[in-house]
Amino acid sequence: MMFRNITRLTAFLLVLLNLRIGLADTVVLNEGQTLTGDIIIEKNSLLYLDIGIDIIKIPKDKILEYEYDVSSEPQDSDVNQAVIAVSKDNLYATSSQKKTTIERAVEAVSEAVVKVQTPAGSGSGFFINEDGYLITNYHVIERETKIEVTVFRKTDDGFDKTKYKKVRIDAINPFVDLALLKIEDLGDKVIKFVPLGDIDKIQVGEKVFAVGNPLGLERTVTDGVISTKNRAFEGLVYVQTNADINPGNSGGPLFNLAGQVVGVTNMGYVFYGGLGFAIPVNYVKHFIDNRDAFTYDKDNPNTGFRYLQPQPRRIKTEPKFLKQPDERKN
Repeated sequence: MMFRNITRLTAFLLVLLNLRIGLADTVVLNEGQTLTGDIIIEKNSLLYLDIGIDIIKIPKDKILEYEYDVSSEPQDSDVNQAVIAVSKDNLYATSSQKKTTIERAVEAVSEAVVKVQTPAGSGSGFFINEDGYLITNYHVIERETKIEVTVFRKTDDGFDKTKYKKVRIDAINPFVDLALLKIEDLGDKVIKFVPLGDIDKIQVGEKVFAVGNPLGLERTVTDGVISTKNRAFEGLVYVQTNADINPGNSGGPLFNLAGQVVGVTNMGYVFYGGLGFAIPVNYVKHFIDNRDAFTYDKDNPNTGFRYLQPQPRRIKTEPKFLKQPDERKN
């Protein structure tokens, strides 16, 4: 009887072990060995794997490939459920959610992406908290005070659109092309928002996707990879991606597969596909953290850092320089 109970207990433990292995993340080493466990930290050069009885540190140059388990992710994945740090002072949230499939990631973040319209045109934006604060590009609302934001909410048969016209400009930074807005007439409406990621944790070749309203085509999703994370233009550094970025995407989020914002899309070459650019998310965090320095003044719509060019020379002829006397002569 005792032997039979031990046998049943052993079988039960084996079943649990098999379930654990079946739901684990997978790491394949260069030599062909396969490790399973829970990837708890991913850095540029290291992977930390929890194998149950210990946490091992694996250099990425020793890894052939690794894959996150997506079967253990919630079917109704909600990015707000993964938020682990929200600060009223910082306004934005961060997340520890694992990477998943692009389908689930889009499902999780889609309601947080909005359409931003002014009399001059339209762009995109995204909510960073439940109080109605959102980020977009400065050039989307440049020199405009009449702003309308369209919010998309899921319904049983698609999405319901709600337009808000009481939108306040909270802060702007023309130099890095960012604007912080706030919807003031939300009432008791619940807002879905997305967490901000960390540019230091993304890698070249990592899969990303953009959600926005290119050419007025609402809720368009384009995907690609990080082409480079440090492309320099005019004194700033941008994230380059081959995800298509078109007019109307401006101000929208660039996501990784964990549903974290890694950039704000603001440039793309219309006639050359696969050349899109985004403002790195760390610039966005700095802008929000120091928003007092960029506070918008309705009486001075060009507030924010802006460097004025010096006045041009009025006399176009070549200047005549006085010859310095030769000190060797008396």
